[in-house]
Amino acid sequence: MSHPLRISVAKRTPAAAAQLAELGRRLFYEAYTAQNTPENLAAYTEATFGPELQLAELQDPDVVFLEARMQQELVGYAKLRLHSGLGRAADKVPEERLEIERLYVAEDWIGTGLGAALMRRAIEEARQQQCRAVVLGVWEHNARAREFYQRFGFRPIGQHLFQLGTEAQTDLILRKGL
Repeated sequence: MSHPLRISVAKRTPAAAAQLAELGRRLFYEAYTAQNTPENLAAYTEATFGPELQLAELQDPDVVFLEARMQQELVGYAKLRLHSGLGRAADKVPEERLEIERLYVAEDWIGTGLGAALMRRAIEEARQQQCRAVVLGVWEHNARAREFYQRFGFRPIGQHLFQLGTEAQTDLILRKGL
C-alpha cells in the first residue's frame, strides 16, 4: 500500500505549469491578503503566476519544482533554484547554493507535516546537487514561516527588498549550511 502523500519533480508540461500557476496564485493571495492591498497583491500575482511564466520556469534547467500531492490533489510545492547568488557577499568565495524561492502549502495542510516533508526533500535535492548551502528569503513579518525555517537550522545572513506591486518590503535572507 502506498502512502497518500507523494512528493515528486513536476513534469515540464503546460498542464503542470497551469496547475502550479493556479495554486501559487491562490496560496500567495490567501497567505498575504490580510497584510497587503488588493492592488499590490493583484499586480504581484499577475506578474508572477501566469501559466506561460510557470512553463518557462519549469523548462529552465536551473529550476526544479517539487510537487506535493495528497491522493492526486496538488496541495503544495517548492520552487528550487540551483546556482543561487542570494545572500552571497561580494567579497566571499562563491559556494554552490540552492535557493528555495517558494515553499507553499495549502492552508488546510499546514501543521500536518507536509511543509516539513517538502523542506526535507528540498535539502535532499541540494545535497544531490553537491551544494554547500541552502538559502531563502522570507518576509520579515511572516513569523510562522520564520519559525518553521529556524527549526530546520536556517539562520539570518542579511536582507533584501521584495517588490510587491508598488510596495517595497523587506525579506530576511536565511542560510543553512550542508
